[in-house]
Amino acid sequence: MPSTPTKDIKSAARELVDGLPDDVTWDDVMYCVYVRQAIDAGRQDAADGRLVDVAEVRRQFGLPE
Repeated sequence: MPSTPTKDIKSAARELVDGLPDDVTWDDVMYCVYVRQAIDAGRQDAADGRLVDVAEVRRQFGLPE
Protein backbone atom coordinates (compact mmCIF):
# COMPACT_ATOMS: atom_id res chain seq x y z
CA MET A 1 0.00 0.00 0.00
CA PRO A 2 1.78 3.16 -1.17
CA SER A 3 1.64 6.38 0.79
CA THR A 4 -1.39 8.55 0.14
CA PRO A 5 -0.87 11.41 -2.34
CA THR A 6 -1.36 14.91 -0.91
CA LYS A 7 -4.45 15.55 -3.01
CA ASP A 8 -6.10 12.43 -1.55
CA ILE A 9 -5.15 13.50 1.98
CA LYS A 10 -6.73 16.90 1.44
CA SER A 11 -9.90 15.26 0.12
CA ALA A 12 -9.98 12.84 3.05
CA ALA A 13 -9.48 15.72 5.50
CA ARG A 14 -12.36 17.63 3.94
CA GLU A 15 -14.60 14.56 4.18
CA LEU A 16 -13.56 14.02 7.79
CA VAL A 17 -14.37 17.62 8.76
CA ASP A 18 -17.62 17.65 6.79
CA GLY A 19 -18.72 14.54 8.69
CA LEU A 20 -18.26 16.12 12.10
CA PRO A 21 -21.13 17.77 14.00
CA ASP A 22 -21.58 21.55 13.88
CA ASP A 23 -20.52 21.95 17.52
CA VAL A 24 -17.13 20.28 16.97
CA THR A 25 -14.09 21.62 18.82
CA TRP A 26 -10.51 21.92 17.60
CA ASP A 27 -9.64 19.09 19.99
CA ASP A 28 -12.26 16.89 18.32
CA VAL A 29 -10.85 17.68 14.89
CA MET A 30 -7.29 16.99 15.99
CA TYR A 31 -8.30 13.70 17.60
CA CYS A 32 -10.08 12.55 14.43
CA VAL A 33 -7.06 13.47 12.30
CA TYR A 34 -4.75 11.65 14.74
CA VAL A 35 -6.90 8.50 14.70
CA ARG A 36 -7.07 8.52 10.89
CA GLN A 37 -3.29 8.97 10.63
CA ALA A 38 -2.64 6.19 13.16
CA ILE A 39 -4.90 3.80 11.25
CA ASP A 40 -3.25 4.68 7.94
CA ALA A 41 0.21 4.18 9.47
CA GLY A 42 -0.82 0.80 10.88
CA ARG A 43 -2.20 -0.30 7.54
CA GLN A 44 1.04 0.77 5.85
CA ASP A 45 3.08 -1.16 8.43
CA ALA A 46 0.97 -4.26 7.79
CA ALA A 47 1.32 -3.87 4.02
CA ASP A 48 5.10 -3.57 4.44
CA GLY A 49 5.24 -6.68 6.63
CA ARG A 50 6.11 -4.87 9.86
CA LEU A 51 4.01 -7.13 12.04
CA VAL A 52 4.54 -8.83 15.38
CA ASP A 53 2.52 -11.89 16.33
CA VAL A 54 0.26 -11.45 19.37
CA ALA A 55 1.92 -14.42 21.10
CA GLU A 56 5.31 -12.71 20.70
CA VAL A 57 4.03 -9.44 22.17
CA ARG A 58 2.53 -11.34 25.11
CA ARG A 59 5.84 -13.14 25.66
CA GLN A 60 7.82 -9.90 25.53
CA PHE A 61 5.55 -8.27 28.12
CA GLY A 62 5.21 -11.36 30.31
CA LEU A 63 1.49 -11.68 29.68
CA PRO A 64 -0.39 -14.99 29.72
CA GLU A 65 -1.25 -16.57 26.39
